[in-house]
Amino acid sequence: MPTDVILAENSLFTLGIHGETPMGSEHMEMRKRQMSVQQESMAGGTELTQQDPNQSQNQGNQSQVNQSQVNQNQVNQSQVNQNQGNQSQVNQRGNNACCFCWCCCCSCSWNEEREERNRRASYDLKAEGTADCEDRPPPTLEEVRSWAQSFDRLMSCAAGRVAFRLFLCTEFSEENMLFWLACEEFTKETNKTSIEEKARVIYEDYISILSPKEVSLDSRVREVINKNMLEPSSQTFVDAQVQIYTLMQRDSYPRYMNSPAYMNLLNSLSEQAPES
Repeated sequence: MPTDVILAENSLFTLGIHGETPMGSEHMEMRKRQMSVQQESMAGGTELTQQDPNQSQNQGNQSQVNQSQVNQNQVNQSQVNQNQGNQSQVNQRGNNACCFCWCCCCSCSWNEEREERNRRASYDLKAEGTADCEDRPPPTLEEVRSWAQSFDRLMSCAAGRVAFRLFLCTEFSEENMLFWLACEEFTKETNKTSIEEKARVIYEDYISILSPKEVSLDSRVREVINKNMLEPSSQTFVDAQVQIYTLMQRDSYPRYMNSPAYMNLLNSLSEQAPES
């Protein structure tokens, strides 16, 4: 057989045997690529399908948040309007207020008249209570010595009450003497209208727990006063006056007798006695 024929047959044999393999491999490779592309497409579609519900849910949540904010803003605006309305009503009541109480919280004519009555009554009581402090001659040596004998001697002397009251001021208990003096004048009152007005002033100045000049009284005496205030009389504060008198006698009087104020007054008068 010629050499050319043999070479041609070998070449065809080689192409026939070995050439199919690469053709099949390429075909399989293409199929794999196609399947890979399809799988990727399907996976991408699945992801889009999964993302769509999430996106819809997020949009729904955002819509609910926006609606809640709108509702909250409406509620806040309603509360602001209501507060403004309440404030307007309060201001209107404050301008046209009128009540029958002793708290001085109203600006009505009744309270203005009441305050005027209280000022007059309070002025009268203060004038009566301070009468012993003005235009009084100085005490004599005998009077000052008699004060040491008893508290009654001291309180029965006008100059003694003045000196003792000045001492109480240094102890921040002057209200005891002021209350006692107010009660002394009050018991002499006979006019019913004046009794009612002065009783109220004394109560507000010395009995009320809101007063800065409140005197120290026990619960029994306070109860008696509260009952007496329903129908005030000149004897409304008798028990309280006795209790404050006893308090000054027991506590303040001994300290006054040993105080520099009393000793200096006594020594000053003693030095002046031989000259006179």
